[in-house]
Amino acid sequence: MSKHSFHVPQSAKDNSAALLKWIIFAVLVGLSVGVAGSAFHLVLDKATELRLIHPWLLYCLPAAGLLIVAAYRFSGMSDDTGTERVLFSIKSGRPMRLRTAPLIFLATSLTHLCGGSAGREGAALQLGGSISSGLGKLLSLEEEDERIITMCGMAAGFSALFGTPLAASVFAMEVANVGVMYYAAIVPCVLAALLAQQVAQFFGLHTHVFTVTNVPVMDVNSIISVILLGILCGILAFFFCLIMHLGGKLYKKVTPDPWVRVVLGGVIVVVFSLLLGTRDYNGAGMDVITRAVEGEAAPLAFLIKILLTSLTLNAGYKGGEIVPSFFVGATFGCVVGPLLGLSPSFAAAVSMIAVFCGVTNSPMTAILLGYELFVGVGVAPMALVSAISYVTSGTSGLYHLQTITHSKTRPEYTRLVSEDAKTL
Repeated sequence: MSKHSFHVPQSAKDNSAALLKWIIFAVLVGLSVGVAGSAFHLVLDKATELRLIHPWLLYCLPAAGLLIVAAYRFSGMSDDTGTERVLFSIKSGRPMRLRTAPLIFLATSLTHLCGGSAGREGAALQLGGSISSGLGKLLSLEEEDERIITMCGMAAGFSALFGTPLAASVFAMEVANVGVMYYAAIVPCVLAALLAQQVAQFFGLHTHVFTVTNVPVMDVNSIISVILLGILCGILAFFFCLIMHLGGKLYKKVTPDPWVRVVLGGVIVVVFSLLLGTRDYNGAGMDVITRAVEGEAAPLAFLIKILLTSLTLNAGYKGGEIVPSFFVGATFGCVVGPLLGLSPSFAAAVSMIAVFCGVTNSPMTAILLGYELFVGVGVAPMALVSAISYVTSGTSGLYHLQTITHSKTRPEYTRLVSEDAKTL
């Protein structure tokens, strides 16, 4: 060999091998989760359509609840904790059970078909996480790699359902540990999310893009109004999380029996829906979110949605809390925005993103989500409102297993940097 021959450093060889490995795994995850996520999306759309055509399906909610409890009980999954289980898999490196995928698919579909007030993204995260984790187990991945492939599945599931690959990729890396981004997963998460989006588009599914009107010029007055709105959104996010957690504790005090609890919750949701005289709060409520961004919302819609979502999910029905957080934020902003001198449409859009940020503690995801859902319109004020909501919401959050790794406000590395600077 010539003395001028070029030797590739071992680290470069290792990185190339790892890159190739994760590209292959991401393709497998993106395609498989993309197909499952697309099927899930289509089934939920059909379930919503049937519920609107046949309003009597609402009365079947308690029976649907019994089917959900039975399915989980007889599958040995009665202790399932939903999205928390995905976070546990990321933190521990232990694979999820593959049976989670069909169970959450069935349970969420029944919840939406019969009018439970729930989202769908929690199901998408579990669907993607369990499928990818199953692939990881099949491939005999090590613990660290199992964490990455689970995040990869989360990103793909989120992207297939929402059509937002950038936000989906970052959310998977950001949500488990607040203040820490798991960059080792960036290649497989981004690639899997992009592929899952392409698969969804192949099946005719596209991103639900919102149109925002009357975006203000960011002068001093507008910035002050946006800051105030961000503070209010952070407080609302804290309240949302509080009601979600209290709802679970209250149900368990009333009855520890999951069979009784799910029937009780179903009956309460049915009665509330009848008393309200509208079906706006059943299902995910995407049509209500769209109307809010267009400038129309009932004054107390955000409070009613929080209550019914807590009653539904804590009773044992399945779905998610993220779309309800969109609903809460959009309707709240639409009502409160004009009081701060902001247009209802613009305030609904930024509040929708800000409340999501506050309840998930995922500021970078929120900014990217705002960019993708609103095609870049108003992204700067969305970033400001989200940042303020992130701080104002404190240490609250939807997920018990989410760790606040670093303070939201304290510069923890200041002393370390100062001491190191003395040696320079």
